[in-house]
Amino acid sequence: MNFFAFPTVNSWDEDVFQLTSAGIITVVVLIIALIALALVLQPKEVKSRKFTTKQLVFSAAAMALATVASMIKVFELPMGGSVTLFSMFFVVLIGYWYGPKAGLMTGFAYGLLQFVLDPVFYSVPQMIVDYPLAFGALGLSGFFSNKKYGLQIGYVVGILGRFVFAFLSGLLFFAAYAEGSGMSAPVYSMCYNGSYIAAEGIVTLIILCIPPVANGLKYVKKMALEN
Repeated sequence: MNFFAFPTVNSWDEDVFQLTSAGIITVVVLIIALIALALVLQPKEVKSRKFTTKQLVFSAAAMALATVASMIKVFELPMGGSVTLFSMFFVVLIGYWYGPKAGLMTGFAYGLLQFVLDPVFYSVPQMIVDYPLAFGALGLSGFFSNKKYGLQIGYVVGILGRFVFAFLSGLLFFAAYAEGSGMSAPVYSMCYNGSYIAAEGIVTLIILCIPPVANGLKYVKKMALEN
């Protein structure tokens, strides 16, 4: 374990683990493998060198925008979680463009990327739930990529998926924080995690429903899918 991570304490004097350089390299390799898998798993009818290259470029651009947007925090809660500049939306876009397989795989990769940016965790199960599973759920948008209002519906389903894993994490790993709040652990986790996810989600949805924005995103999808 010490080869990949070492024990330390965080700013609240809690026992945590932090990735070593070898651990970070391992996670980065896993990110690359997930992105490659997303390309391999695309439908046979669109699997060509030209389309694969375009998908890689568009997916990488969306992940880069999501990463930058995640660093612009409109509001940040003291124990993790923040309202960002539409970072979840850029991950949802990948599923909207290329379907659930690509969306889920690149969502998992993005979650690991977020972990690498702040490689501190309480336990391996907590890390898996909070990062690859929670952010991977944003790729559920891919199941609605060809539906009417697919982007809006997919975004709602994606952030609900992220909320489910954030709620489970709060319930399973951070229930002690509910003590003194006057709320049970499930209610505390629901309110805490729902506050920042819902705030960003509502603002994003309002913007997505503006006709010029919706039409512009349809055009971008057309560009992403042109072979």
